[in-house]
Amino acid sequence: MQAKFKFALLAGLVSAAVVPAAFAANDGIVEQMAKASWRGDIAQIAAPSEGCYHATYPSVVWEQVACQQLAPRAHSVPRQIVFGQEQTAGNGNDYTLNTTSAITKAVGSFPTYSGVTSEKSVGVAAYGGGGILGANEYSLQMNTSFNNTTAACKGHSGCVVWQQFIYATDYETEGKGAVFMQDWLINYGSSRCPSGFGSDGEGDCYKNSSATELADIPPTALGGVTLTGTAATGGNDTTVVTYDGDAYTTTQKDSTLDIASVWNQVEYNIVGDAGGSEAEFNTSGVSIKVNVAATDGSTSAPSCEANTGTTGESNNLTLGSCTASGGSTPSISFTESN
Repeated sequence: MQAKFKFALLAGLVSAAVVPAAFAANDGIVEQMAKASWRGDIAQIAAPSEGCYHATYPSVVWEQVACQQLAPRAHSVPRQIVFGQEQTAGNGNDYTLNTTSAITKAVGSFPTYSGVTSEKSVGVAAYGGGGILGANEYSLQMNTSFNNTTAACKGHSGCVVWQQFIYATDYETEGKGAVFMQDWLINYGSSRCPSGFGSDGEGDCYKNSSATELADIPPTALGGVTLTGTAATGGNDTTVVTYDGDAYTTTQKDSTLDIASVWNQVEYNIVGDAGGSEAEFNTSGVSIKVNVAATDGSTSAPSCEANTGTTGESNNLTLGSCTASGGSTPSISFTESN
């Protein structure tokens, strides 16, 4: 009898220890799901005005933070493609989402992100080996096409606009990433660039928006990162980055490029950190699925077009197949791996 009592007591103690652990595990899952829902919600809430903002889970209120003014580093257009080079992703060799209606919002994410153990940004000879180079350096870029002109070109013949929604590591401060937009007037010509824009010496003008700083996100953790770009005629354009329980955004007036009137193509990927550099992942076992969703007032499936990327940066992964889907969130998905 005493033995049975001891056994029952021991079993009760074990059960008492296991039950809280089970609840704790469930609480962790619930917390993860709640944060994921929050990240989707906060990215859709407009910042109250032009500027730089941060929000922390579970609050859905943007709190204004100090903006950083960054010295522009060119995230280059692909003018120096070397024929016969290895066709890794980027530098023109990329998929884009294309629509027939104006896009107001695009969301880039990596639903599958596995096998990444290391990454570094390396210089590419065709671009002079530039960019921010070294371990854990990269940029997430959401890029429009450069096929359209707007009032921002001020009537310059052949001028087209190009806008990039960017998160970049160590852009100006070591250990600090930056969320911002880079604005281009391609083929503006030999005339002096508009106020606030600098020249790349090749007839193009470019500048950065104000930037919101945040701690560098490790390249191994990008499966949990989402980048959202929005454009609003007569309003503000925004870049939003969400990660875990934090969201960061910066805004600028859409009249900077008037991109909302012509935005119908989206490129999204992880590439090198400026200057035509390449994001070089560990040599094998990397598998990434890229998803790009767009809001254009339609439920029709967009087209997924190859060799239409616009950034000059790249990564060392090989592109797989691409599929397009319609519905409430029209999107494209494609794979890249080594």
